[in-house]
Amino acid sequence: MIERPPMEIKVREVEGVAILEVHGRLTIGEPSEQLYAALQSVVKKGTRKVIVGLNSTPQIDSSGLSTLVRISIQLARDGGVLRLVCGPGRVRDALTVTRLVEAIPTFDTESAALANFV
Repeated sequence: MIERPPMEIKVREVEGVAILEVHGRLTIGEPSEQLYAALQSVVKKGTRKVIVGLNSTPQIDSSGLSTLVRISIQLARDGGVLRLVCGPGRVRDALTVTRLVEAIPTFDTESAALANFV
């Protein structure tokens, strides 16, 4: 079995927007649960504008995609919004094939995602 480095999430805030940068594979099990917990923590603090950066994520599976959908729905119910940052590659392909890029606004850069909140 191949030993994979653990997924890491860096959380910061810019102009009232919570930015979660995901580093590592976003797959079933602990990584997806870890992202959901981090997103829940941000939402519980009252943040309603959230960006999830996926440019350092080499792989995402259905569990990771499901986590993004769940938090997007939760934010929308609470009057919030989710934006994704994901440039070209395997993860962007997965978001496109599942049509999530149509449901959750997805941008190539963080600055473009931040500008979308204005």
